[in-house]
Amino acid sequence: MPVIVIRFALYADLMALAGMVAFSFYALSADERASDILPLRRLSIILAAVGLMLSGVGMLALVAAMTGSSVWAVDPQVMRDVVGESAIGTAWLVRMVAMAFAVVAALAISRSEAAHIILLISTSVAIATLVWTGHAGATEGWTGTAHRLSDIVHMLAAAVWIGGIAAFAWILFRPLTALRSEHLPVVHRALDRFSWVGTLAVAAIIATGIINCLAVVGFPHFSRLPLTDYGKLLIVKLLLFGAMLALAALNRWRLTPALGTAIRDDNPAKAVAALRRSLLAEGSAALAILPLVAWLGTLEPLGTTT
Repeated sequence: MPVIVIRFALYADLMALAGMVAFSFYALSADERASDILPLRRLSIILAAVGLMLSGVGMLALVAAMTGSSVWAVDPQVMRDVVGESAIGTAWLVRMVAMAFAVVAALAISRSEAAHIILLISTSVAIATLVWTGHAGATEGWTGTAHRLSDIVHMLAAAVWIGGIAAFAWILFRPLTALRSEHLPVVHRALDRFSWVGTLAVAAIIATGIINCLAVVGFPHFSRLPLTDYGKLLIVKLLLFGAMLALAALNRWRLTPALGTAIRDDNPAKAVAALRRSLLAEGSAALAILPLVAWLGTLEPLGTTT
């Protein structure tokens, strides 16, 4: 359970950070990134520091789970062996270095555009290393390489979507009086851009999700999947993903145009409230999916049946 909880927290932290930094590139101009519409410096410092801490604690929890010991009683020699002689250890070292770069970049983000790029790259690398603590890391041969690449794309695409939701929530969940008149047109334009980027992210999530499922389960065994604990959790995940797709479609085709009309009519309160409700529902579904992802990574796909 500690491994699952830490994996969930790390997924949520890194995906929100990478996704919000990506959002600042495709949805905001350079001047808007420097404004207070999205206070990225404060957010990124907190998320990068938390990500660094969770990465360190996560390795302790993983080694403790592997050896059946307490987190407080991990054998230092076993820890050195895992870090120095396994793919998981190598991935962890890369993640720790990447998160150290992310912290430094976050501290400098308000003074340099290059810091934005470094923060996005370092956080994306950290997300990619998480693949080695799941099923993709255990797959061997060329199938394993394809599985790992697919899983990395899957997670980065999910980060774009989840980070976009987090960015909009941070912007919109403030008093309407604090959303100055010049902010709302930026929000409307950003929603329109996010819809196109989100469409590409969803397409990547679906395509790589199919590849990952085939790699983990294997086509001949699909009929057994609903009978296993893994399969049942996967079905719940897919239902939540479907709910997110429905909400995203609502935002794209109804709520975003309604906000544009409301801005022109100088009466945005109802449109903003509707967007807030939709974002809350979509974000809640995303937060429900992430612990399932963390849990699924610890289960044998065709193991326990109930």
